Amino acid sequence: MAQFFEIHSQDPQSRLIRRSVNILLEGGVIVYPTDSSYALGCRIGDKPALERIRAIRDLDHKHNFTLVCRDLSEITTYARVDNQAFRLLKSLTPGPYTFIHQATKQVPRRLLHPRRKTIGIRVPDNVICRTLLAELGQPILSTTLMLPADDRPLTDPYEMRALLDREVELVIDGGFCGLEPTTVLDMAQEPPLVLRQGKGDASRFDRG
Repeated sequence: MAQFFEIHSQDPQSRLIRRSVNILLEGGVIVYPTDSSYALGCRIGDKPALERIRAIRDLDHKHNFTLVCRDLSEITTYARVDNQAFRLLKSLTPGPYTFIHQATKQVPRRLLHPRRKTIGIRVPDNVICRTLLAELGQPILSTTLMLPADDRPLTDPYEMRALLDREVELVIDGGFCGLEPTTVLDMAQEPPLVLRQGKGDASRFDRG
């Protein structure tokens, strides 16, 4: 049975944040809020938890997961970022963007795009999410919480608990955080290319 934590969206309770992180460290899959929608997440090196997320969403091995990071310094551990790209990321983070970069050797091979060896990276502007990341000290491997039969992410934490009670270890109720996906920018080419227009403003970039 999944645990259910009601965490304050602007002043997260430290006790609940620590318990949430312990669940991740012990191999749990969690549901947590971001600045665009709720997400499924697990620890970056946890292969069994990753496979459970694939099963929940009915994803094949070509699906690109995202590393949700706490700040820019953490991004550069997992993605190859030159000075120009760093300045751009600094202007857009934290925010509702996913950046596709060439991955470093710190990223497990099974998480990479099979041909391009890229990884999705983002820094959400959500207090609960960023507090979790600060306590965890590493990225959360994530994907949007959208079930196979749905075309929109789930928004109601009580519904999430009812549907996923035996599939995840924790559902965090952080209030409504939206339905619109992130804007995806391919930073592995020059100039950056908009692969998906979402919540983040992409008017300054070329469209894919």
